[in-house]
Amino acid sequence: MKGPLVCVVDDDDAVRLSIGLLVETLGLPVRCFSGALDLMADGEALQNAHCLVLDVRMPGLSGVGLQERLIRLGYSVPIIFVSAHGDVPMVARAMRDGAFDFLQKPFNEQVLLDRVHDAVLLAARRREEAERLTEIQRRLDGLTAREREVMEGMVAGRLNKQIADGLGISMKTVEQHRAKVMEKLQVESLAELVRIVILSERKGLP
Repeated sequence: MKGPLVCVVDDDDAVRLSIGLLVETLGLPVRCFSGALDLMADGEALQNAHCLVLDVRMPGLSGVGLQERLIRLGYSVPIIFVSAHGDVPMVARAMRDGAFDFLQKPFNEQVLLDRVHDAVLLAARRREEAERLTEIQRRLDGLTAREREVMEGMVAGRLNKQIADGLGISMKTVEQHRAKVMEKLQVESLAELVRIVILSERKGLP
C-alpha cells in the first residue's frame, strides 16, 4: 500500500463510490465500506487509515457510534463526517468528541478534498510524534536506576558535586553516569536532554 490510506464508510452505494473516486484524485489509496462494522472488521485498514470519511446515519452502527468505539479502542485517526441529516446537536456531539470536520450533503467537492488533505497531514504528524515518543521511551528504558537518578539531578540543574552529595557517590562516578546518560539518550547537550525529559513527562511516559 503506497501513501496514507483514506477510508470511506457510507451505506449509499452511489455516494460511497463518488467519494472514493473523488479522494483518489489526490493520489491517495482509498478503501470503501458499506457499513461501520465492515471497517471495524478490517484491522489492516484501521491501522493504516490516516483519515475516515463517515456518513452519520447508517444501519447498524452509526458514524457517531463508530467514532465513540474507535475512541474507546485508542484510535485517534481524523474523522470527517458527511451527512444529509446533520443538525446542531449532532454536529456539536461529533465535534466535541474530536471530529476533524462535519460537511453537509451535498458538499463542495473541493472543500472535501482540502479537508481530507489536511486530515492526512495531521495524521502523519501524529504518527511521527508517536514514533518519536516510542523511541524516547526505548532510550529511557535503557537507563539504569542510578543513571536515572543522575539524570534527574542534571535536569534539575544541580552541579556534579550536588548530585554526588545527594546520592552519596563520588564526583567521578557522577561524571561517568552523566556520560552514559548522554550516550544512551543520544543527546549532545543538557538543553537537548531537558527537552526530551519534558516531552516524555508531557506525554505521560514513565
